[in-house]
Amino acid sequence: MMERKPTRGLGRGLSALMADINIAPGQVEANGPPTRRTDMLPVDQIRPNPDQPRRNFVEEDLADLAESIKAKGILQPLIVRPSQGQSGYEIVAGERRWRAAQLAKVHEVPVLIRDLSDTEVLEIAIIENIQRADLNPIEEAQAFRQLMDRFGHTQEKLADALSKSRSYIANLLRLLNLPEEVRAHVISGKLSAGHARALITTPDPSKLAREVIDRGLSVRETENLVKRAGNPIAPPRPTGERPSAAKDADTIALERDLIANLGMQVSILHEPGGERGEVRIRYNTLDDLDFLCQALSLARRDGL
Repeated sequence: MMERKPTRGLGRGLSALMADINIAPGQVEANGPPTRRTDMLPVDQIRPNPDQPRRNFVEEDLADLAESIKAKGILQPLIVRPSQGQSGYEIVAGERRWRAAQLAKVHEVPVLIRDLSDTEVLEIAIIENIQRADLNPIEEAQAFRQLMDRFGHTQEKLADALSKSRSYIANLLRLLNLPEEVRAHVISGKLSAGHARALITTPDPSKLAREVIDRGLSVRETENLVKRAGNPIAPPRPTGERPSAAKDADTIALERDLIANLGMQVSILHEPGGERGEVRIRYNTLDDLDFLCQALSLARRDGL
């Protein structure tokens, strides 16, 4: 049985971190004590966070940042904590600046040292990257999944906290259903998130992804390609049955919402002028079927 994890706020660690980032060293907050001073640490005493959600750093972007650091220095301090069980410090936020500083041959970097738990470090690292648009779509989707699985955050809570729509989060999470080859194309920039979403419900996303890349198709052209390949798959009509009237906008919107939530192809067949109809859900793997059964059981248990 799929268990629903308890939900909570995004943690005091995040708000404390963002306050530190946005306040200049030595500045006094209204009705509060001065912020902790900025320390300088040698770059070789700092190591990356192994749970950092960002895995890909574009060399050109790092080179541009390195040139900026050479000219103006590091304007925003890194957030670090003492390393657990060894000397030195671990980066909580600011690995990109740390990498660029090394390219710029800078030997010391400004830091704010904080005592944070492993949970706070991971949560802050994920959200800091998301808020700064520092992740590619797959990394961002993986970050959302981490926040939901490890901290019990719901899509609604993430949407509110990160000022993003729930559909945006749901659509990104659907990208994780794609084969590894297709996700790699998104990470490398060969496919956009829009291209990838169009391929999710196809029987062979990898094959169509290669065709999209080879032909340089737009998102709209990719959607048309998917339709020609047979998706969404129209349910067969019994012999002699008349085609139903065109679906209204509300039905289409509901279908899209279900597709976004389930990550599966959904078709609503509503009898014109009546209250009856059918909902057809297409699953591509037994794991999809298991997830669907668990979701329906959970909804029934909670009276939804």
